[in-house]
Amino acid sequence: MRQTLDETDRRIAAALLASPRASWREVAASLELSERTVVRRAAPLYADGTLRATAVLNPAHVPDVIPLALRIDCRPTKIQQVARALARRPDTTWVDVLGSGDEISAIFFLEGAEARNNLLLRDLPATDAVRSWSAYTLLRVFPSSFRWTAGLLTAEETARLMPPPPAGAPAPLPIDEPLITALTEDGRATYTDLGRRAGITPLTARRRLEAIVRGQVVRLATEVDLALLGIHAEALLWITVQPGALEETAQILSGHPQVRFTAATTGSANLLIAVAAADLNALYAFLTATIGPLSQVTGVEITPLLATAKRTGLIRRA
Repeated sequence: MRQTLDETDRRIAAALLASPRASWREVAASLELSERTVVRRAAPLYADGTLRATAVLNPAHVPDVIPLALRIDCRPTKIQQVARALARRPDTTWVDVLGSGDEISAIFFLEGAEARNNLLLRDLPATDAVRSWSAYTLLRVFPSSFRWTAGLLTAEETARLMPPPPAGAPAPLPIDEPLITALTEDGRATYTDLGRRAGITPLTARRRLEAIVRGQVVRLATEVDLALLGIHAEALLWITVQPGALEETAQILSGHPQVRFTAATTGSANLLIAVAAADLNALYAFLTATIGPLSQVTGVEITPLLATAKRTGLIRRA
């Protein structure tokens, strides 16, 4: 993995955050670079693991899946061990160590009530390193925050990379499971490779991929260490909003350029957002200038992120 990226590398990475399967030609046209420059810069970033392409299921379109956010209070001497164990679980998508040094935040996609109950009533109580936990069911995830580009692209550049507007989710087909599995392993796999994995033609693979992405059954994603993009202050905000204003508030915040994730939840706080800012001053400005004027917000708890063990279903490399 790279330790630094120059400005051109960062802008290419930002374009691939906005459009994970964009062709080199599309990235070049968006950034007004030559296609040769994009290939020369981007291909090595994937080759050495600085950029990783994957896909994440939308639990709203998967029967019986329960999306759950957990805040887990751990013994400080065991927190890295617990974080690594959670990251290895196939049902976690995000695992972060929070700034207090004794708490982990994790997002699970659990396959039904039995899996949820086993986690909360068996697995966590049996773990000596875990002292307590709070569970929040994700009621709705707001997709507009997934178009995050670290503020490295102009609105015009981002617009050139935007996919067609969402459509209704297509009826599930038997080919979806192998197709999505292949995408999670390599979100930029060729249609030939995807078709081979799913037992279909490349043309069918392309058409089906376009249908499930437009239908928001699956979300394409690019994973990168945000520090390489100039992000040095990440935090989760657990926000309490008046119920009648929850939808409006979530829509406002999910479209903010510093917000990477937005979900309405159960629990004492009913809105969870992930903020990525350049530094603490930028995080403070977000709190005062963006959250502050929202009269419908009645409470905010800020939990800075200390370390990341897993993002978008991919274990973060040491």
